[in-house]
Amino acid sequence: MMRMTVLASGSKGNSTVISSSRTRVLVDAGLSCRELLRRMALAGEDPSTLDAILITHEHQDHIAGLGVLARRLRIPVFFTEPTHRAWVRMLTPRTTMSYAKWLDHVQREKEARAQSVASTPAHDPAVEAASIAHISAEAAALDATLNPTAVIAVDEDAEDPDAALCDPETPQAARQKADPTHLPAVEYFHAGANFCIGDIAITPFTIPHDAADPCGFVFESEGIRMALATDLGYMPPNVKAALKRIDVLLLESNHDLEMLKDGPYPWSVKQRVLSRVGHLSNHATAEFLQKDYDGTAAWIVLGHLSESNNAPELARLAAEQALANHPTLLGNRILLADQATPLEPICL
Repeated sequence: MMRMTVLASGSKGNSTVISSSRTRVLVDAGLSCRELLRRMALAGEDPSTLDAILITHEHQDHIAGLGVLARRLRIPVFFTEPTHRAWVRMLTPRTTMSYAKWLDHVQREKEARAQSVASTPAHDPAVEAASIAHISAEAAALDATLNPTAVIAVDEDAEDPDAALCDPETPQAARQKADPTHLPAVEYFHAGANFCIGDIAITPFTIPHDAADPCGFVFESEGIRMALATDLGYMPPNVKAALKRIDVLLLESNHDLEMLKDGPYPWSVKQRVLSRVGHLSNHATAEFLQKDYDGTAAWIVLGHLSESNNAPELARLAAEQALANHPTLLGNRILLADQATPLEPICL
């Protein structure tokens, strides 16, 4: 038997448990540790039986509770190496300064140099070397100020006020607090290369999304195949090929095109969502189901629905209309994954 339990799906957090009779894997940890444990309890999933955490990509709605949960459960985390490196960079504090502070810093440096030059004979090599060093320091400060990747710092306790529930105060936990990137164990995989966790065979495939190395997955055990494909801007050939002969399919249906265009997001965000590294619309998902889907899934779960730019009824209607054009596919059952509550487990 295999089981898929969607704990949460949406822009505020994503997490799904994939289980065989002997192995349990948590795919993404996009909620706080406390909330993930609460969702698992609601869904009848025992967190102590999890064997690993598997990460699709490093965006916050997929990794928010990762470090705390992995340390709490003392289980390995599976990433691609670029995704792991991106996650570490996100959690590594960098010093920066505002533009006003930088201007003040430059002015003070100029005044100090002027005083130094006034009190030192002309053409003193030491003064010239010091001047060059000051200019280099100013350039580095400006670079740090303008580099958006240099200002990301995450306080796990601030994000999860109940972190103590998940990270008991022990000498080890205290050491880990100083290093939020610490994990009990890390395993790397590569898109396109099969690997196993316990008795679950996993095929990761590259997806088009604006992350370091985003992946979707096909899980297979005991003759059952389940797939997870969300956070993709369009359906490239490799994804279409990966989603063949699937028994349970979790597929993105993020937004309604008209709701997104008329919605509250800034134009820059709308462009990002609509881009080829953004998210699938209801229309794009329906087009895949109508033209490229092979019809083998007993269940299709529509996930990552936008709360601002979609309505569950619209996502369901688009998918049902796509399947209605193929009478042989009408046996496919459609479910909608929710942001606020876990779905009932799907067992095959």
